[in-house]
Amino acid sequence: MVLETLIISSSIKTISLVGQSLWLVPLLLAGVAYYNYDKLDPESHPYEQQHLYGEYDFVIIGGGSAGAVVASRLSEVRNWKVLLLEAGPDENELTDVPSLSAYLQLSKLDWAYQIEPTGKACLGMKGGRCNWPRGKVLGGSSVLNYMLYVRGHRHDYDLWESLGNPGWNYETVLKYFIKSEDNRNPYLQKTPYHGKGGLLTVQESPWRTPLVVAFVQAGRELGYPIRDINGADQSGFMIAQGTIRRGSRCSTAKAFLRPVRLRKNLHIALNSHVTRILINPITMKAYGVEFFRNGKRHVVKAGKEVILSAGAINSPQVLMLSGIGPEEHLSQMKIPVLKNLRVGENLQDHVAMGGLTFLVDKPIAIVQDRFEAFGMTMKYVIGGKGPMTTLGGVEGYAFINTYLGNRSWPDIQFHMAPASLNSDAGRRVRKVLGLTDELYNTVYRPIANRDAWSIMPLLLRPKSRGWVRLKSRNPFSYPIINANYFDDPFDIKTLVEGAKLGIKISEAEAFKQFGSRIHRIKLPNCRHLDFASDAYWECHIRTISLTVYHPVGTCKMGPAWDPGAVVDPRLRVYGVQGLRVIDASIMPTIPSGNTNAPTIMVGEKGADLVKEDWMHSKR
Repeated sequence: MVLETLIISSSIKTISLVGQSLWLVPLLLAGVAYYNYDKLDPESHPYEQQHLYGEYDFVIIGGGSAGAVVASRLSEVRNWKVLLLEAGPDENELTDVPSLSAYLQLSKLDWAYQIEPTGKACLGMKGGRCNWPRGKVLGGSSVLNYMLYVRGHRHDYDLWESLGNPGWNYETVLKYFIKSEDNRNPYLQKTPYHGKGGLLTVQESPWRTPLVVAFVQAGRELGYPIRDINGADQSGFMIAQGTIRRGSRCSTAKAFLRPVRLRKNLHIALNSHVTRILINPITMKAYGVEFFRNGKRHVVKAGKEVILSAGAINSPQVLMLSGIGPEEHLSQMKIPVLKNLRVGENLQDHVAMGGLTFLVDKPIAIVQDRFEAFGMTMKYVIGGKGPMTTLGGVEGYAFINTYLGNRSWPDIQFHMAPASLNSDAGRRVRKVLGLTDELYNTVYRPIANRDAWSIMPLLLRPKSRGWVRLKSRNPFSYPIINANYFDDPFDIKTLVEGAKLGIKISEAEAFKQFGSRIHRIKLPNCRHLDFASDAYWECHIRTISLTVYHPVGTCKMGPAWDPGAVVDPRLRVYGVQGLRVIDASIMPTIPSGNTNAPTIMVGEKGADLVKEDWMHSKR
């Protein structure tokens, strides 16, 4: 009876979330049967508090990759009352399935942002605008992402400290990466770089194609080692590690909030859209938060601190709505200026080249029409195995150097997938990316459902900087996001070199057994250029420009003498008492790799900073 209930519940939720994608219904007929959610299960969902106190010690805005960590860690102090406000709902059965990441985007769990058209990037997307998915759900973007666990390079964090941020060097932050981690890869558990027994599970997908084996072998052919890229050195190739547990997604909500759901001092309020932080204009102290829940306005006070963990888009938006931001911009919005800070500036993201496709002759790739839905689902449900455990389709990654970079600090990352834009015959991926019909129909429809694999080169340390600004003073209006991709010409030049190195990988001996060759139909707007020339690759990159979902930097951490700094090295907002920002927005520069693990690290370290400031003082 329990199983039948789960089957019915799962199928109803799947239909409502993905609409016309009826082929998915059999996939999730037993989507939650793999877990038996009951009161005895340590992974049972957190309780949503319906009746809130008028005041808490700490009010945390945003229950995402950082906010969930902060709430969990601060509530370890039993006499502190902690409230976590999340704009979205809880996770559901669909979010547990690693392979279905694309089906979560553009859903009710996604803010579904778009960036401004610039004419320099995203030319193959409708309106020249790339979609920017951001999680609007408990667990935030760790619920929507591709689960890749990458920490970045040691130089990234040593650079942060050299910019005037003591305590943010690699040796210090490494302790926080290890603290979170429960690494279940046997060959990594005994190294000094990994943790065992932490709340965040990290492991490889239990299923893989032979293409990823060829990928890491190809890297060795080109002189790169096969190594733990989260270990002593980063340059090299690796089968991807991800935040998954027994074949299912391990979001920060699952890792950090479900185990502490019974704590009396932690309240969680879902579907709670924060509209502003309440700040006394005389004392310049944050004393509460205004938010709307179920259509009603609420105010809750914070006795010690308001902690903003809403992410690189929403954190600057909330600050500006609260009167903290660029004076000229806030004046234009008719918002009283409480503190003139460069909020919303310094936006950085990892931009990538999409659509680089290689055809193979053997039936070894992920082709949607080939998989028998019921059998695949049973492998997942019963044993946590099979194709549904793949990390959103990404099987391998690599860190390499172009001639433009520093040999000891890779400037290009590869994501390798045993699939491409053609693999689902245009059902979902083209919609998630927002590709134009002309582009998809010309280049990818002719090879729909054929076996293919892809490499996605991404730029690790862009020089270009974008910004986030308010569209209006209406807190329910989406902000204006300008990613400003390729504003600095060095970025596109570096990514072109990355594309050329990706093609070298595809031509390695390891791939010849599959008859691998590049798909040569030209992009419509690049027809006038010689295929595979530098000019052609530049055109391709500007046409199929992809976010890798890594926006950071919009509430920059820095010393008092840095004119661009919004928070100090202890993450306190300059000029405002009782207000801290703890999320990816504080990163002064973007880490060289996927940003979810670094954001969790920021949450861990930020929570410790709060504890140090309040537990070691008489306040």
